[in-house]
Amino acid sequence: MLEVDVRGFSCPVPLMRTKKALEGDPAEIRVLVDSGTAKANAVNLLKDSSYDVAVDETPDGWTIVGKKA
Repeated sequence: MLEVDVRGFSCPVPLMRTKKALEGDPAEIRVLVDSGTAKANAVNLLKDSSYDVAVDETPDGWTIVGKKA
């Protein structure tokens, strides 16, 4: 599973790094974010890229897991 840790970055960095990671067309991707805006943007990007998305809240933000549909 490909992991993108963008905690501590403000937009648009989380979105850009997630988008870059998707260029390799991974079957599964995990994105770690710590802001609501980054969470919303990453979820929308993954859904638009044909991933099934699950979001879990963690003590330091959110873990977003995308699996190819």
